[in-house]
Formats: sequence, C-alpha cells, structure tokens
Amino acid sequence: MRTDNEIGNPENVAPASAHAEHTPAVERGTCYAVFAYSIGLSIDLQEAERRINTDKRRETIKHRHRAPQYFKYDPPPLRVTQESVRIHVGPFDSADRLNLVLYDFGAVSVTYEIAVDGPLSSLMALSNELYDNPKLLTDSRRRVVELVETIKPAITKPSISDLVEDYAVYELTPGINPHRKTTAYRQELAQILRAERNFLSDQEVDDAHACTLSFGRDDTVIIDWNAAVLFDRDGDDVRMVLDYANVELLQLRYLDDRLDLALAESYRAVTKRGWRLPFLGRSNANDLRRVAELQLDGAMLFEGVNNALKLLGDQYLARVYRAASQRLHLGEWDATILRKLQTLESTYEKMSDRQTNRRMEVLEWIIIILIAASIALPFVLTVPGY
Repeated sequence: MRTDNEIGNPENVAPASAHAEHTPAVERGTCYAVFAYSIGLSIDLQEAERRINTDKRRETIKHRHRAPQYFKYDPPPLRVTQESVRIHVGPFDSADRLNLVLYDFGAVSVTYEIAVDGPLSSLMALSNELYDNPKLLTDSRRRVVELVETIKPAITKPSISDLVEDYAVYELTPGINPHRKTTAYRQELAQILRAERNFLSDQEVDDAHACTLSFGRDDTVIIDWNAAVLFDRDGDDVRMVLDYANVELLQLRYLDDRLDLALAESYRAVTKRGWRLPFLGRSNANDLRRVAELQLDGAMLFEGVNNALKLLGDQYLARVYRAASQRLHLGEWDATILRKLQTLESTYEKMSDRQTNRRMEVLEWIIIILIAASIALPFVLTVPGY
C-alpha cells in the first residue's frame, strides 16, 4: 500500500508549479486505467460472444518484431467495446468508449482510456486521482454486473467477487530518446508510478525504476506494482501482457481466498464430533464430496490462469511478463496457492481414510455379529418350545 501522507511535512510535498516549470510536457499520450474482476469459475467465450450484441472481437497479440506464431492466448479472450459517459478524473476526462475483456478462466477487465497532455506534474495529479478512484470503481462494477446478467448461461458458477485489482498504464509518445527522459526525470516518474504526492527517497526512486525494459532505441517501459509508464508509439502488445498480469494477480488473490474458506470448511469436517454409521447418515460422504469439489475447482482455476498465455518464443514480451510477475509477486502467490492445494489434498486423503476405516469397523462388527449368531443359533433351536 502507498503512504499518501497529505498532512505530512509540507517541505516534503512536491509543488505543482515547480514541477510544471522544470518537467517536460507530454505532447500526446493515453492513460489506460484497468479494473479486473472475477465473475466465476470459467467462461464459455463462444457462448458469451453469441449473447453479446455490442461491438466485440477476439483479442490477439500483434507482434511488432519477429516471434513464433505459438506466442498467443489460448483461448483468445473476448474484447467488448461499449459506449460510456465521460468521467472526470482529476484534470482529465475519460473517453466516451471503454473496453471489457473476458478471459475463459472467469475474469473480466474493464479499461478506461484517458487522453493526457501537458507537464509531467499533471500526470502526478492524475495518478493520485486514479488510486482507488470511487467513480471508476463504481462504474466498472456496474458494467461488470450488467455483463454477467447478459452472459450468465455462459459462466460456470457465476459469482462476482468483492475483490478488484486496478492498474494504470501511461502510454506516452516517446519523442527523442526516451531513455534520456527516464534518466533525467526519475523522481517525477517514480511519483507517477507510486501515486505519491511527496518527494521520494533515492532508494524508493531506484526501486520504482528497477524493472525498466527496452526493445529498441525509441521505446522504454517502466513496470511497477501500481502502474507502468510506457514510452512507445504502438505499445499494444506490452499493454496486453500487463493487463493479463493484473488479471492473473486478481484471480490468484480470489483463489487464495477460496482456498482459505475451503481449508476452514475441511477442518470443520475433519474435527466434527460424533460417530455415524455410513448407512445411517450421509454427512461424512457429503463432507468428502464438498472438499473434493473445492479442491477440483481450485486446481482448475489455478491451471486455467497459468496456462492462458503462451510466453515461449517472444523473448521481449516474456521479459515484460517476468518483470510484471516480479512486481506483482505472482511467484509468491503461486507458491502459497500450491501449498494450500497440497494441504487441501492431504485433508481430503485423511477424510477419505477415516471414512474407509469407519466402513471397515462396521464390516468387522457385522462379521462378529454374524459369527456370534451362527454359534448361538443351534443352541437356541434346541431349547424346548422352539
């Protein structure tokens, strides 16, 4: 989380007029504000495409350099374009159209485009306005709710999560030598990336610029956990990878929450007191089936998220994805989820073993009773009156 200390030491605050005087002007650029939501376990994209009447198309990555054909989405996500009212975001307004991108693993991202120009100080104001912006959050969730109602038959286990993951990409016209800009205006760019009004320490600035990548001499991307600054005339491919990484983070957070609930539920089932015969009640079987269902849902969602984007071959975009993964700590999320899936599998095995042992105990008692009855029956039959 950022530390947006608005009541802190005034000497630490970067004056807007000073920035306007000393920072270069952005001739032309676009800020892409992205909000990712989880809407279900999976989406049948063909069925969703059939039910949506607005402008739509399948999303593909356009390569600007040599790359094999197998670098792609599998399956390609569905992009839906909708009309939108202009929303005021600080000194700028959003465009009158927005895009929703549906992924087959149950996620959707909403992207607002904001045309930007002027000094870098105006981008600092915009970055602060975008951080947890209530207008964009409310509007994006409303659009996701409407979309889910439209395509609900195409969604497996439809449910809109309370979680939302936002990200901003500032795509700016590079001009002459963008590498010189990223060096000369490190403080300003770091404040934009971190959505901070206050001057940052040299350490923090270095950390904000740690993931800086370039493919050619006239493009640069700086990737951070909250935003990215992209100096590029045509950065669609990079933005698509960053969008996917943000959606992946959202789905991993969602899956982590679901696994926490699954572990709590399985723990209650394991520690449930009482002893039931299998033929007198089905509670044990129901608990076991429920834990197996939670385990399977988690494994399917995890595999779907991790296998949707094929990264082999295009080395530059693979580097972009690795940098985004590092910034968003996707590797740590993966390790945590794998550990919880293993714990859930271990719990399922223990519950299954316990149920099997109970059945064996019941069978043993039945055999003992039958043997006792077979021994006692001849004596009973010899009693007078029988």
